[in-house]
Amino acid sequence: MSSSESSSQSSSDAGRPRPAASNPADPYPADPRRAASNRAASNPADPHPAGPHPAWRDALRPVRMERVAIVAPSRVLTNVLRRVGDAGLVELSTPADASLETVARAAVVRDEVAALAGWMPAPTVPELAGRLAALGGAVVTISRPRGVEAPSLLRAGGLRGSLSPVVSTYGTVPYRDIDPTPLAAGAYVVMFGMMFGDAGHGVMLLVAAAVLYRAHRTGRQGHAGRPGALARFGRGWPFALGAGVTSILFGLAYGEFFGPTGLVPVLWLAPLARPLQLLLAALGVGALLLGAAYALGVVNRWREGGWPVALYSSAGIAGAALFTGTGLAVAGWYTGLDLLALAGGLLAATGLVLAFTGFLADAGGGPSGVAQAVMRLFDVVVRLGANLVSFARLAAFGLTHAAIGSIVWVGTTALWAGRPVAAVVVFVVGNALAFTIEALVVGVQALRLEYYELFSRLFQAEGRPFRPWRLPPTSGEARSCPSGSGEACRP
Repeated sequence: MSSSESSSQSSSDAGRPRPAASNPADPYPADPRRAASNRAASNPADPHPAGPHPAWRDALRPVRMERVAIVAPSRVLTNVLRRVGDAGLVELSTPADASLETVARAAVVRDEVAALAGWMPAPTVPELAGRLAALGGAVVTISRPRGVEAPSLLRAGGLRGSLSPVVSTYGTVPYRDIDPTPLAAGAYVVMFGMMFGDAGHGVMLLVAAAVLYRAHRTGRQGHAGRPGALARFGRGWPFALGAGVTSILFGLAYGEFFGPTGLVPVLWLAPLARPLQLLLAALGVGALLLGAAYALGVVNRWREGGWPVALYSSAGIAGAALFTGTGLAVAGWYTGLDLLALAGGLLAATGLVLAFTGFLADAGGGPSGVAQAVMRLFDVVVRLGANLVSFARLAAFGLTHAAIGSIVWVGTTALWAGRPVAAVVVFVVGNALAFTIEALVVGVQALRLEYYELFSRLFQAEGRPFRPWRLPPTSGEARSCPSGSGEACRP
């Protein structure tokens, strides 16, 4: 932020904000909840208004950010900034790795009082305010500048922090959008289990999850201060745990325990005996996941641009209507219910009209705009079918896993009578190879479905990651962000 811009911001906010730290001389003691509530009333564009929210709503949004000013007397500004840099909680206009002198020169000074504007997670405002009060500094909450989106930071504490890479690896969630981390992790392990359905291999995944959890909890540091061999993978224990549970459940449904050994009964269907039913089930799961993605996409489009964007976007109501209407029309045709087929056709046609209108408005109208809108509409229709068919891989890789298990078991039984030792070797080595190769392939395929088929409907833009300013480290140790994921806070 330039000096003139900061000066303008400071003057426009004069008299309105109050320090977040308690001050006996202040007739308005700090109350972060009340202050944030007042700001939400004056700024309806804030997508994360303060106040009590159900836990499930908080779990589906990035960390709420506050626009703040770090204020201090000029004579103690360096000491205050040093404490701000040590805390690593405020993103300033300067680079995240700027020197203390560079940040101090960027401050706006008026009447022996210096100020710097920035962003910080709302829950950490009282903490930093308490740290700065002892030095004579303060954290002042100010209004959000219109047209500027806050930086985005996903919750990264505890279990949530281990799940967040499934979303952060795809990209930065826009601040206004839903953070789908819990839902995305659930969808991932369900798809994994359907393709990796074997109760015995699922037990092996549970063992792997226990090893990773131990590494995460107690094995973070190895010899000579270096990370342990498994420490870098320790955060993945929830995925191994979830994948193990779903693999066991689908393995019981398929009657697979280290292959078709007969140790568990077939509770639903044997993949190799009923491949068509498995394919239809995979498409059904895909339809449910796509429907959920469209529903979340509608919410995101509304939060990004209000009802006009939500209504006409192909990743909003228009796309959801086309998808739902097509599904109802096919269901009505298959069941012979003409009224259901007609209703589905009308709903799909409505979705097409809305999407075409949105594309035409984006293109600016005119003959070239009509041609561009028609091409984009054609692309939406083609991709809609392609995205659903893509979920057939849930059945394809489920069949592959079952076929490999069957081959290993047939080889084992064929050798057992004459060469039992060789049979044991075939069984152990075959299952080890099947587990290793299939787990890798299935993990990649589940992630591919998550990113290309589901996230493409949730997100239409890239957010800006939260990068707080820190003092340059004086040692070789890497410091993680105290308010969120270490990845998001590194410059």
